[in-house]
Amino acid sequence: MNKMSRKRVSDENNNSESIVHHHRNSSMKWFIWGLTAVFYLYETMLRVSPSVMTQQLMTEFIVTSTSLGVLSSFYYYSYVPLQIPCGLLVDRFGIRKILTLSCSLCILGTLMFSQSETLIAAQIGRFLLGAGSACAFISCLKVSSEWFLPAQFALIAGLTNMMGTFGGLASGYPLASMINAFGWRETNFYLALAGIPILACLYFFLKQKNQNTITFRQPHFKDSFLSVAKNSQIWLSGIIGGFMYLPISAFAELWGVPFFMSAYNINNEAASSISHLIFIGMALGSPFAAWMVKKFNSIKLVMLYSSALCVIFFGIIALAGYFPLSIAYALVAFSGFLLGGQVLCFTLSKNHATESISATAIGFTNALVMLSGIIFQPLMGHILDIFWNGQLHQNGMRLYDITAYRMSILTIPLCFVMNTILIFFVKEAPKNYVGQK
Repeated sequence: MNKMSRKRVSDENNNSESIVHHHRNSSMKWFIWGLTAVFYLYETMLRVSPSVMTQQLMTEFIVTSTSLGVLSSFYYYSYVPLQIPCGLLVDRFGIRKILTLSCSLCILGTLMFSQSETLIAAQIGRFLLGAGSACAFISCLKVSSEWFLPAQFALIAGLTNMMGTFGGLASGYPLASMINAFGWRETNFYLALAGIPILACLYFFLKQKNQNTITFRQPHFKDSFLSVAKNSQIWLSGIIGGFMYLPISAFAELWGVPFFMSAYNINNEAASSISHLIFIGMALGSPFAAWMVKKFNSIKLVMLYSSALCVIFFGIIALAGYFPLSIAYALVAFSGFLLGGQVLCFTLSKNHATESISATAIGFTNALVMLSGIIFQPLMGHILDIFWNGQLHQNGMRLYDITAYRMSILTIPLCFVMNTILIFFVKEAPKNYVGQK
């Protein structure tokens, strides 16, 4: 064999090895992302679960709607403050160690919630659950930045958000059916047990990428935080994202089910099948929003249309009861689809930060987004109490009529009006986030 032939054979062998290596690497990165995404799905299901047990919880702990909103929002009391440290913890200790601990806390918090005999014990359980969930979303985006091309970040963020919405969907009709069949305590106990195989998979199969793709010097925590905190565009990204997440954090996670129960005089299973359609819509809308950004090369434009249309559709949803039930299904599903643009706030925030503080920027943004749960779950419950007409259930608990629910739900379109105005002040990121390599 002459030199030219040997060289050609060698090149062919190298190309074959390169193709095999690329295929293995491609399969591995999707597997790693899949593991983190499944945990994100699981924690989202736990977070949203109170929405289908509002009556049971109010009866069990003898609380008003305001107190129930506080109980549910205890999840966010730990989740939100941990967002900024989470980026640094994941960077330093790796996703395997952090997510193993996180999943353990989720299981522990859910177990404690299921066995709680007092309101304080239930609040502690929700608090532990929030602490365990804090690193889930950030870890998925960490995998995106570590294993995938920068140009794929918006797509992976959209797919991650889609997995979270599947978790929210699972906490709807299926969970309501379990609660009606077994009770809320037993159902939460089973949810805790379901986390054990997920914990095992995270511990045994999760891995870091072999090579360190980051070559810059990691700044000090204080410097990272100050750089993010001084960036008005990152603040704006988080506030806009928080307003756009309101239909999830306050409506789908808590008040949507009792609202539809009151509007159509249906049980929690049927009401959850309407309310949780928002998750199906968002699951489809998130990757579609990423595709629209690539098509129009503008995050601002996609978020603007998304927010403006949500003003109209959630305004109509607040009138539920005046139109047929089938229309309510369609409105909620399409509104969820429009909410797919919400996930773009993380791409916007990341692109306004340097690579060395991108995780801190994402954590900071997510903290602002999740503040919507802390603020609006109790606030919408308080509005219900303000418009309570004095009626009581046979068990002595407050009975809220549809007018009170409508006044509470109208908070959502009003917030989207403010949100649409804020988006006009957004500046497109200085880097080409669509074609970036």
